[in-house]
Amino acid sequence: MDFNKTIPELSVFNIKESKNFYMDVLGSKIEYERSEDNFVFLSLEGNQLMLEEIHADGWNIGNLTYPLGKGINISLEVTDVDSIYQRIKEHSISLYHDMTVSHYAGANEMIEQKEFLLQDPNGYLLRFTN
Repeated sequence: MDFNKTIPELSVFNIKESKNFYMDVLGSKIEYERSEDNFVFLSLEGNQLMLEEIHADGWNIGNLTYPLGKGINISLEVTDVDSIYQRIKEHSISLYHDMTVSHYAGANEMIEQKEFLLQDPNGYLLRFTN
């Protein structure tokens, strides 16, 4: 497996709940995990995330409360954004922002993206796009 140069590691309240959400709802797969450390490394179509349950001697710089990840959204590019959207709907997950087509100015062109946003069980904002 090749590691991305930037891989977010998300502190989570409950590793089992978070792992189930990312695997069962979103379709991510486990690349590896360290159960004794409540840590899992996940991937979804080349997107990579690490999840670690919050503990006293972790790398947290302050008191963590819900929603985690204030001020950031994590963009996940997927091949078929519609199928992920359908999975979310089938699991009755509330959306933060419903499916839309957005246009963004790029360096030399307009970029069109089909996208939607949701919060994971810890409050992290995930943006799925094509």
